[in-house]
Amino acid sequence: MLGTQTLLLARYMDLLSARQQVTALNVANADTPGYKTRDIDFAMELAAALDNQTPEQPPPLLPHEIGGLAVKNDGNDVSLDRELRLLGETVIRYQLVSMLARGNIDAVRSAIHEGRNG
Repeated sequence: MLGTQTLLLARYMDLLSARQQVTALNVANADTPGYKTRDIDFAMELAAALDNQTPEQPPPLLPHEIGGLAVKNDGNDVSLDRELRLLGETVIRYQLVSMLARGNIDAVRSAIHEGRNG
């Protein structure tokens, strides 16, 4: 009923939520010897969502190690600066996407309301 655009916005919100969880895990393990930074391949996951625009349950997101980051003496490569920047970006993106989704839902409500009065 809400359409493909709303389903894609919902998937994007799922991606943002998964990224926030992975980033929080990275921050929690910033002092864990040997821990490697993980992330979600946002571009690949979004492209997959655009290719598969069905309301079926999407496949689970699999975080992967980043690589190419500076490694500390204990083998840990978490950069708190990077992780906090990602958290900030994720919050901003989530707020924007939630406003877009709310606009779609409001448009459906308006159409329903006008249909009742028309």
